Amino acid sequence: MPAEPRPDTVVLIHGLWLTARSWEHWADRYRAAGFQVLTPAWPGMDEDVEALNRDPRSIAELTAGQIVDHYERVVRDLPNPPIIMGHSFGGAFTQMLLDRGLGAAGVAIDSAAVKGVSRLPLSTLRASLPVLRNPANRHRAVPLSLDEFHYAFTNTMSRAEAEQVYRRYHVPAAGHVLFEVALANLNPRAALRVDFGNERRAPLLLIAGGADHVVPPSVTRAIAGRYRKSTAVTGYKEFPGRPHYTVGQAGWEEVADYALNWAVQAAQARQPQPRR
Repeated sequence: MPAEPRPDTVVLIHGLWLTARSWEHWADRYRAAGFQVLTPAWPGMDEDVEALNRDPRSIAELTAGQIVDHYERVVRDLPNPPIIMGHSFGGAFTQMLLDRGLGAAGVAIDSAAVKGVSRLPLSTLRASLPVLRNPANRHRAVPLSLDEFHYAFTNTMSRAEAEQVYRRYHVPAAGHVLFEVALANLNPRAALRVDFGNERRAPLLLIAGGADHVVPPSVTRAIAGRYRKSTAVTGYKEFPGRPHYTVGQAGWEEVADYALNWAVQAAQARQPQPRR
């Protein structure tokens, strides 16, 4: 049976406290490599960073289910299965889309945990507290202060560098989405779940940053461990010394190139599968 053709499209999914703008460098690099690149925003986040910081009410009630269904429509509208890449919560959504039978390959970078992954390092809890410490935030869009952002996203960078990143990319987070992941293991109907044993899903690469406070490598390894029950291809790669802001910190090119090369090779090596 012939191998799958080389995917021609990459779909990039951003994470919490960021927008599609966070992919600007990756998108340019992948387009220069000959790919069509889509960076669709979460529902209600089509406005620019500055507008969302002024008025984030459009995302205050956003849920994980709404977000994943939105990306499913984007992917199903494409003529061929794309490579799907997601950062942070986008990594969890990438896993969910692959579980639904979508994509030629997936890459989850510093991925938020899904139901069934119980590891909760103290640094993850500290990074999440600006939202989780107040139950009312479940129905709010909650920003991070510069200090909170520096700890969570840019802890390996200087404060001046962190402030530049914060001013360009930070937006308030949809509080409900963070509560969903925090309570997923207590909710039998949690939206943030996958079938770890799904043997028909596309290849998945999990990437961890060695200095990530939001999703330390131990969490990414725990996610990878849950996939051992499946014969579908699952890869793991750790980049030492990198924070949660993997998509933009100096040296991001190494991560971007590794992710794309792995996904292309894994997609082409995979036996053809019917689209669902």
